[in-house]
Amino acid sequence: MAQFPDTPNFTGFNTPSRVEADIEDLDFDGTIPPEIDGAFFRVQPDPQFPPLLGDDIAFNGDGMITRFHIHDGQVDFKQRWAKTDKWHAERAAGRGLFGKYRNPVTDDPSVKGMIRSTANTNAWIYAGKLWAMKEDSPALIMDPATMETDAFETWEGAMKSQTFTAHPKIDPATGNMVAIGYAASGLCTDDVSYMEVAPDGSLVREKWFKVPYYCMMHDFGITEDYLVLHIVPSTSNWDRLNAGEVHFGFDTTMPVYLGIIPRRDDLKDEDIRWFKRDNCFASHVVNAWQEGSKVHFVIPEAKNNMFPFFPDIHGAPFNGPEAMSKLTRWTVDMASNGEDFAEIEQLTDTASEFPRIDDRFTGTKNRYTWGLEMDMRRPNELKGGSAGGFLMNCLFLKDLETGAEQHWWCGPVSSMQEPCFIPRAKDAPEGDGWIVMLCNRLADHNTDLLIFDALDIEKGPVATVHVPIRLRFGLHGNFALSEDIGLKAKQPEPA
Repeated sequence: MAQFPDTPNFTGFNTPSRVEADIEDLDFDGTIPPEIDGAFFRVQPDPQFPPLLGDDIAFNGDGMITRFHIHDGQVDFKQRWAKTDKWHAERAAGRGLFGKYRNPVTDDPSVKGMIRSTANTNAWIYAGKLWAMKEDSPALIMDPATMETDAFETWEGAMKSQTFTAHPKIDPATGNMVAIGYAASGLCTDDVSYMEVAPDGSLVREKWFKVPYYCMMHDFGITEDYLVLHIVPSTSNWDRLNAGEVHFGFDTTMPVYLGIIPRRDDLKDEDIRWFKRDNCFASHVVNAWQEGSKVHFVIPEAKNNMFPFFPDIHGAPFNGPEAMSKLTRWTVDMASNGEDFAEIEQLTDTASEFPRIDDRFTGTKNRYTWGLEMDMRRPNELKGGSAGGFLMNCLFLKDLETGAEQHWWCGPVSSMQEPCFIPRAKDAPEGDGWIVMLCNRLADHNTDLLIFDALDIEKGPVATVHVPIRLRFGLHGNFALSEDIGLKAKQPEPA
């Protein structure tokens, strides 16, 4: 009998949805750009059953993938579970079997040794496949047209890493998908795998290296020559797991590193440069690029931990003001002899997270970035609707070349989910296109899909598409052209 706990993680806007649905031609206001012919995929953590241990953090819900097929000036909706091994085992048992986030010690004995992935972090399109990703496990492959689940991708065992990132990058020069797997040899290990997948879907490189210490490596950057990896102390160990604690805790006493890892087949640990700086928090990555001997890396940086559900390991209370992240550029010089950064520069006073760029410029110097702004000066009547609990109430556009900014506020009873850029054409200039994103209507417990002119967000959405079923907060998503994923617009019936 499904009785979810009466806690903030399972009530209000965060009430589990658990709905698979197909809805053609959603109701909308404004004008859906007729040039858009593709699909926006996103994922939400959505627990299939009440948690085994009575309560749970939001990041531990089962993956539910949503597809918005935008074509011919309309939007069609399709939503399906990412049917992981965990999903199948719990469906068969009729109850939750897995315990705390990334802590197998707390699981029911019947699922010992099973892949624990919830496939709830990113919905990624590559090589004609839909990849439902959770960074503690291999990626789950789904069909982007039918949205039926296939299997975990290990390339028939050729991939030796136990894990695969939820934030891969596409190298615009080669078309390869670049990935990492941290804790590659098992939980809490300092082994990391660096992998590349060719456009035909084949695994063409897997190299391993050591990092300064085990931690969450949620995102990374690439340049033409390097993988750029930040090491930030959201860390763990087996003492924590055996004590039944949440996997990660933040350690304010540890240094932060930036690793510059050559992207080549003969990679060795001694080829890697580790640059060191004082403690801070950083998770998602805007972009990285090379200029001469220098490597630039742009991230939202906060003074302290942004994840209240991964507490300070020394017992300090969560510090909300110090958790506000701001776009910052880290620069290191490969021509230097030491481990010091060349420069750390805060680029704005605007607090934001979930940064996105025009992905065609990944690994090269880019001009524009969009993100979710946290503007505490705006009126706020309701709470909820974000994965970390922060009020993400504005869409934010930053011009990294001129410093100019734009902001669009969603109002006092709404919050927003991660933006995604859609180029107007494959060869359009950077930023020429649209932003698509979800807006949580917290008062009504429903959701709208918003479409903006990407470089003129302050005029508001050009289209607001109404979703008639309740969605939960989501994490990451991506856009793909209809022709690349086997989707065709519905043809009119003959007269």
